[in-house]
Amino acid sequence: MKKLMSIAILVLASLTGLKAQQQINVDLCIYGGTSAGIIAAYTASKAGKSVLIIEPSQHLGGLSSGGLGMTDIGNKYVVKGLALDFYRKLGKHYNTFEQWIFEPKVASAIFMDYLKNCDAKVMKGRVLSKVNKNGTTIESVVIHDAEKPTAGQAVVNAKIFMDCTYEGDLFALAGASYHVGREDNAVYGETLNGVQLLDGHQFPNGIDPYVERGNKNSGLLWGINADPVLPKGTGDKKVQAYNYRIALTNVPANRVEITKPENYDPAKYEVLKRQKEIQKWKSLQDVFIWSLMPNGKTDINNRNGFSTDMIGANWAYPEANYEERKKIIKAHEDYTKGLLYFVGNDPAVPEFIRQEMKTWGYPKDEYVDNKNWSPQLYIREARRLVGELVMTQHHCQGREVVADEVGYAAYTMDSHNCDRVVVNGMVKNEGNVEVGGFPPFPISYRAIIPKKNEVSNLIVPVCLSASHIAFGSIRMEPVFMVLGQSGAVAACLAIDQGTDVHAVNVDDIKRILSENPKADHRQADELIHVSDSDLVSLTGNWENGKSKGYGMSYKEADSEATSVAKFNTSKNFKSGKYKLYTYFPKTEASSSTLTINVFNGKDVKSNLVDLNKVEIKGQTTSTWVDLGEYAFDTASDKPYIEISTENTNGTVAANAVLLVPITDQKNK
Repeated sequence: MKKLMSIAILVLASLTGLKAQQQINVDLCIYGGTSAGIIAAYTASKAGKSVLIIEPSQHLGGLSSGGLGMTDIGNKYVVKGLALDFYRKLGKHYNTFEQWIFEPKVASAIFMDYLKNCDAKVMKGRVLSKVNKNGTTIESVVIHDAEKPTAGQAVVNAKIFMDCTYEGDLFALAGASYHVGREDNAVYGETLNGVQLLDGHQFPNGIDPYVERGNKNSGLLWGINADPVLPKGTGDKKVQAYNYRIALTNVPANRVEITKPENYDPAKYEVLKRQKEIQKWKSLQDVFIWSLMPNGKTDINNRNGFSTDMIGANWAYPEANYEERKKIIKAHEDYTKGLLYFVGNDPAVPEFIRQEMKTWGYPKDEYVDNKNWSPQLYIREARRLVGELVMTQHHCQGREVVADEVGYAAYTMDSHNCDRVVVNGMVKNEGNVEVGGFPPFPISYRAIIPKKNEVSNLIVPVCLSASHIAFGSIRMEPVFMVLGQSGAVAACLAIDQGTDVHAVNVDDIKRILSENPKADHRQADELIHVSDSDLVSLTGNWENGKSKGYGMSYKEADSEATSVAKFNTSKNFKSGKYKLYTYFPKTEASSSTLTINVFNGKDVKSNLVDLNKVEIKGQTTSTWVDLGEYAFDTASDKPYIEISTENTNGTVAANAVLLVPITDQKNK
């Protein structure tokens, strides 16, 4: 307690603007108040460690509270621990089980609630200026006021450091190896890295790139690179495009008009005008992925050849200093607000599109301290650590599998375009890759720590060690949160054992995450997957499922004969009240009903579930189905749940059963 009080006093002193350089001592110093940073801080604080988050901006929660409300899931199996708890807290707010589509302000409030319910301290508006090392050990970091470099200076001493930024500034200053841009395919024996001139988010043929059509001497239109396209797979320093995930609203009482922004230049959108001469306007969805959020809001993302991605404008960002980054961020803001204004006002846009656009505006109740505009640019990729192990395309596609996993990824290998070029006299985008079709894959602990001979007390759960194309699959907010929690557990073990992060036993990390997945000793869920052969017995005609289920695989059976999947609870299952769920991977052949038999330890209750009432939202075709609340008693017999094809009229899935303690959402 005395240690925590001294931290609070020192942090408070530094925030008052005193000229004297403050000395702050903590167990764990986290640079970057992203979603991963907050989850890591909560985890370590609940483990009894003194924790400080240093955030360069005034915004906490990163992209998860900065506009990305349409969660990139891939497969919900990979979202565990506090990351899953975050989406369940969102569910509680929206009166559902788990909520993957949400408003920025709601996500922000939940992150603030995590911080309020632990002893971690936060310093916002502070930028890293120096790292002090002794051999491979970081002893301290020097920080200063982001807007006033000579003010608010402090030295933070810590036993373990975590870099939870999207940029990787801490590990770069600490001397860890890293990479910016795309590796050549030859570096790791990949096929999807380097230059890729593919069809995704591409222009149609026939768009003239020159200011004066057909005249090369007139120069290229804004945003087009004159350099020739290099051979496929060639490495370079180009970075996939950034954008804003835009929150707008069509609720008049909550709407702020989209007006002409600063530095507006309609010439920036000339390529879009020419594109729409060929691909005629039909709706706003032509140019934007217009995803709807609760309460009449949006999460708008990039679509097709010309959209919210400011292609080629971010190459300098990863290694730029704070002031240079501010200019790049402002350019993206001007571009994006200008695009919205252009679509709503330029005479080249059809009147019906302009009128549709004008029904939308910035939400009054979002980002109230930043003029209703997101303070978080989508930094899809910046520096990437080159650590003890580099995750590659081979790990994504299962040709290489690690055993020291501290998280899983499952999203498509996804790179946005990196360049806008001229090919055969036409405008083309280069760099987009979208390749999926693989199950969840494990992420190595060695990928979130630097090389041992470089830095020995640093953990990197965001800008982790991965090739460009593998990072494209891993780089999702839920996965960053999972890795943040795993990294925090590793940090606590290193502190307790007096070792460097490389000496931490990964089995110990796994054990702690299994025993205390919510970090605050709330009771764990009971999850039984059909692949758990010691708990699940199958009778009848079960075959491997052909759609995307929960986890690596699932089973399915048709209704022609009675087939039963019996899910037995584990030996550690405790008596008590639980909410019961089963996972439903929906297909065209799915039965509209599902027979569930529940033995609570004393009696069997049978239910016929109406699957027509199940609503599936977001980037998934499957979801958990609520089967009701049950009181289980383990005193005499072990409870079980059966999924049966009896009284069904199609294919039935046996995928997973989940029992969630009623106390799940109660913090301790």
